[in-house]
This record gives sequence, structure tokens and C-alpha cells, in this order.
Amino acid sequence: MKITAVKTFLLKHPMTRATGPSNFLYRVRTTLIIKIETDAGLVGWGETVALGGVRSIIEENYGPLLIGRDPLEQRKLWRELWGQNFGNGMAIGGVSIALDDLRGKALNLPVAELYGGRLRDRVPAYASAMNYIEGEDPAVQYPREATELVAQGFHALKMRIGGQSFRKDLAAVTAVRNAVGPDIKLMADGNGAYSLGTAIQMGRELERLGYYWFEEPLPQNAPLYAGYEVLTGKLDIPIAACEGLTHRGLFKEAISRRAMDIVQPDVCLAGGIGECLFVAEMARLWGIQCMPHCWAGGPVIAASVHLLSLLPDASWARHTETPMLELDRVENPFRDALLATPLEISGGCVTVPTVPGLGVDVDEEKLMYYAR
Repeated sequence: MKITAVKTFLLKHPMTRATGPSNFLYRVRTTLIIKIETDAGLVGWGETVALGGVRSIIEENYGPLLIGRDPLEQRKLWRELWGQNFGNGMAIGGVSIALDDLRGKALNLPVAELYGGRLRDRVPAYASAMNYIEGEDPAVQYPREATELVAQGFHALKMRIGGQSFRKDLAAVTAVRNAVGPDIKLMADGNGAYSLGTAIQMGRELERLGYYWFEEPLPQNAPLYAGYEVLTGKLDIPIAACEGLTHRGLFKEAISRRAMDIVQPDVCLAGGIGECLFVAEMARLWGIQCMPHCWAGGPVIAASVHLLSLLPDASWARHTETPMLELDRVENPFRDALLATPLEISGGCVTVPTVPGLGVDVDEEKLMYYAR
């Protein structure tokens, strides 16, 4: 079997209302879909972020390297993609997902079985929701949204904070806790909105309210996650971070400084499933949990489900903390409408696909509708 084509599709969807985290509101949602074709008629689907340069790297560098090659030669291709091309984790991440999908179909195995076999058949998911919406008051919007998500079967929810005054955000996080009660896991994502002092202040309020983790409250770069080790030392609430890191070397530097209590590699940003597994095992040496980041469409969600099926629980205890899928519940047609058959979601869990490859296929008619 030989690869005959590597194609990319930039998808765009205008949002009904401007939506976003603390630092910006976006009016258009985008993603980059990757299709790898073979002379055997098999197709592999991948996905990554539509950031500047990623599409051209895939088309101009990785495409010519892959065409004519056997997609089953994983380790050879992996070295070449990372090596002479000065590997870009975001470009490689999307291509790696597509190659995994293709290998699984060729070998008649689900992707999880390519990496040694799943530890669980269903993955718990948390609803990643409650973004700022233009014209809405989070103190009213967030608890209303949280109540609806709990009614849908979710037992864990994440919201965005840091986009308004401390007092107003505190009112919103308090209102959500009051709305859902003490038994629902709640997480807050600051998206780099806070200074060190206000991050500590908000972290202590979240501790008082029984929140499960506080995600990326400080600026993430320049230099790499500066000051995060101060937060992990001063706060009892776990700090989750590093969703934007793109290779194992950067993760090693942040992990060894204990810049987080929970590490969040993303399959499409950090080089694919194999690289995220490496990061998770490395983090385990420092006693750091892995809760992968996921904010994309159907192929990345499916890849993340396979990854999470492979990650062990936090400990050997009978009742322990199982890694959770970040399941985006914000307006996103690439999550469900793009797939020929959506993933099975019920009771706050996602069933790990058992058919070969990722277990999802892209509806090419819908693909072309959103392609620009």
C-alpha cells in the first residue's frame, strides 16, 4: 500500500454570537482537516488547528515526503516528519492522527489497539462550556448553562473566567456552584488572564468553593509558563496547564519545574497520540496527572477518546480519579455535523469506538460545505 495524496481542507463557520475565553471573543470558528489517500482505496482522516503556516507545512513539506510511502512504516515516517523538517508539533499532530486512522483501517484494528490496547471501554467526559458570550451576564448565563449540562448527564463542567472584574467573575463561579450543588466537579480556565497576585486570590476562592482545578491563570509564554511553580506551591487547588506545548522537550522543562499539578497535552498540538502518551508517562514520574486538552472537531475528539482509553487512573485505589475527556459544548458544527456517524455520548461518558481506525469518518459533502 502506498500513499497517493495528502490533502488539507480549511473549514470556517461563522458563530451565531461572538463567543470566547478571557482574552478575546471570536466570530468565526475554524479547523484544518487532513485527508491521506492510498492506492488501496483506504483513507485516513486527521485534524489540527488552522494557525498560520500549519497548512503550508503539511502540503509543501509533509505531502511530498509521504506520497509514495507505505503508511505502515510508522517509525520511519515518524523520524522523518520530526527530523529534517524541524518538526512542527501542530502539523505533525494532524498528520499523525490521519496516519493512525489509516494504519488502523489497514490492520483492521481500532487506534487504541495500535498502542497496546485500551484500559476502559467508556471514557468519562467533562463539558467544556460556559464561555463569555457577547451581551450575556456570566452570573446569569453560567448557572443556567451548568444546570442544563447536568440535566444532560454531565458530572463535571468547566467554565472560562478572567474576562471581567474579579468581583463579577467571583459572582459567576459562586452562582454555578450554588446551582449544581457540591457533588458536581467544577473547573475554571483563566486562559492567561491573571497576574500572579490575582491568580492566587482567585485560586483561594475556588478552593473555598470546592473547585476541582484552576487552569492556566497566568500568561503561558515568554518565558515558558513563568511563575506557575509559585502557584503550585501556594495553592491547594490543582493547577492545570501546558495545553499549548508542542513537543516533549518543552513538556520536560515545565514538568521538571512542577509548573502544574495536571498536565494537558493536546493530540493535535503536541505531535499525536504517541507523543501525548510519552508526555503522560513522563509526568507520572513526577506524580503529575494527565488530563488531555481537546478543543477541535470530530477527528481530534475521536483521537482524544482513544488516547484517554489508554491512560491509567491516578492510582491503584478502587475509587480513584479517571482521566476525563474535554468535550467542547460551545457552538461547533465540526464536532458532530462533520462526522458521518457521531461518537456515542451518554451519561457523561463517550464510548471508545471499536471499528478499525479512529472509528469515525468524515461526511465529505459536509466537508465541502464548510471548506473555504
